[in-house]
Amino acid sequence: MKRVFHIISHFDVGGAERVALNIAKSRNPEIEYHIVEVVRANTPFTASFVSELQNMGIAYHRAYIPQISFHYVFERLAALTFPLWFIFIFKKYHPQVIHCHTDIPDLATYCFFRLFPRLLRGCTIVRTIHNTVLWVGMKRLGKRIEDFMQAHRANVAISSSVQQSYQQMYGEQPPIIYNGIEPVVEQKTYDGLRPGKVNIFFAGRFEEQKGIRHLIEIIQRLKNDSRYFFHVVGDGRLKGNLIRGIGHLDNVEVRPPVFGLSAFLHCFDYLLMPSEHEGLALLPIEASFAGVPTIINNCLGLKDTLPDDWPLKVEENDMKGYMHLFNEVIPHANREELGRKAQDFVTVHFSLEGMQQAYERLYLFSPHC
Repeated sequence: MKRVFHIISHFDVGGAERVALNIAKSRNPEIEYHIVEVVRANTPFTASFVSELQNMGIAYHRAYIPQISFHYVFERLAALTFPLWFIFIFKKYHPQVIHCHTDIPDLATYCFFRLFPRLLRGCTIVRTIHNTVLWVGMKRLGKRIEDFMQAHRANVAISSSVQQSYQQMYGEQPPIIYNGIEPVVEQKTYDGLRPGKVNIFFAGRFEEQKGIRHLIEIIQRLKNDSRYFFHVVGDGRLKGNLIRGIGHLDNVEVRPPVFGLSAFLHCFDYLLMPSEHEGLALLPIEASFAGVPTIINNCLGLKDTLPDDWPLKVEENDMKGYMHLFNEVIPHANREELGRKAQDFVTVHFSLEGMQQAYERLYLFSPHC
């Protein structure tokens, strides 16, 4: 039995966390999966995440440093102190593979093996690059970590956009394993839908990357358009900006994160994603599996999730482009036809089983396994 440890930021809402869990759901009898968090989350989503791990029989290990939003100070502190408690778990289980996801787990993994380098003799590192922009505010440290990951041939990109961005920045062209999504069988009814309206949905972290300032402006500009109602779900550092900008408007409702979000996507008419950049966004893939068209900023990591000739996109978050879509295109679009087109595309490109098998080939045929 091979033990694979996934190191993730926290047991909370996030695409990378969902990827790790989807890989660990594999029923491969040759592999025992564990999931480890670096920062201890404590939200309603955390309880549901842990419950899902327990129901799937996936071993998990909680962190000690609490999740506190303060300019990433606590996240970095958690990564730096990670080796001090993870060494006991490592010694107990002796994993053959450490698979890390996103910058804080990457930093934690780097610190661990720099402090205990001999443990690398019996362990392989796999590192999934989830984003086109890396090491914001930590460029010098990030370069050292990239040198480390490259030296151990750890890198895997999740899309061609990520691969190209990484090559331009760090000179290596990592292999690609596309994120796989499990099509939702159970479907639930979202209780906030507005009958007679076009229900537009946004969900994600309230951070700069997700295009929150553009989301605010779109909703503000359409505040007098009675055709549309916006449902905004999530949390994050820019929540105050969001509430100040749109909390008083009649065409929007803001809610905290919803666990099992993919089961509700079929309820909405459109998904809206004005992200500045992504690695490979999971939410539009999930929406496409549910037959829901997505309105996107045509940025790296979003354009990979839809066909090249997708009509519901704007360049560089151009506000005139968004207004053209909402005023001229969407009112006359065949939503069902767009949904089928998106569904056909993701069915071909983003298989859950294909992702699991691709990673497990890395685990099983790595030198230390």
